[in-house]
Order: sequence, then structure tokens, then C-alpha cells
Amino acid sequence: MNIPQDLKYTKTHEWIKVDGNKAKIGITDFAQHEITDIVHMELPEIGKQVKKGQPAAVVESVKSAFDIYAPLTGKVIEINDSVLGTPEIVNQSPYEKGYLFVIEFADEKELDDLLKADDYKNLI
Repeated sequence: MNIPQDLKYTKTHEWIKVDGNKAKIGITDFAQHEITDIVHMELPEIGKQVKKGQPAAVVESVKSAFDIYAPLTGKVIEINDSVLGTPEIVNQSPYEKGYLFVIEFADEKELDDLLKADDYKNLI
């Protein structure tokens, strides 16, 4: 499993790349393997307020649909349009081209609840 050291993680298999008060969010390599062939994505609208721990997006595979939870509370400032038209990018490149959306967050204390790479590795 590919688990980059420079990212944060959630117990629900989202990854977070923090840059100042912005967080790029996607699903982990482990999650995309479990979901298998991704065929459809539903992403939040730009400007939408998302709340930590609440569903923010949906990933659909040939098997089922899976909620993607917001790891932090904030406002969606960007979505990855390329995964809407070519959702299999998430299977091919979950950490680079297959990110889902970016939020602007206000409460840095929420970062304390995220997992470091080694902690996430022990979880899976």
C-alpha cells in the first residue's frame, strides 16, 4: 500500500494535504483498492460549507456507492473536474491526479484529530 508520509489521514480512509489554511482531500490507495473500479463521482459544489465527519462526496464503483467524509470543517474552494469525467483516475493516481476537492478551513485544532502516516498504516 502506498501511504505518503507527508499527508494526514482519517479512519474513514480520506487523505489530507495541508497547505496553510487549505486542505486538498482525496481517498487513500487502500480505499481505492477496496472500492475497486470507480465509475462515477459526486463532488460538493464550490462554495459549499462542509462539516468535519459529515458526508461531502460520493464515490460509486461497479459494486456500490461510498460516502466520502469531510476531514475538516470549511468551505469548498476547488473541485477536481477531471475525476468527474474520468473517475478511474482515482484508481490510477489517488494521491496526485485523483484528488477530489480542496477546502479552506478555519479551525487548526481539527488537524490534531487526523492520523499520521504510520498511525494510518497501523489502522489498515
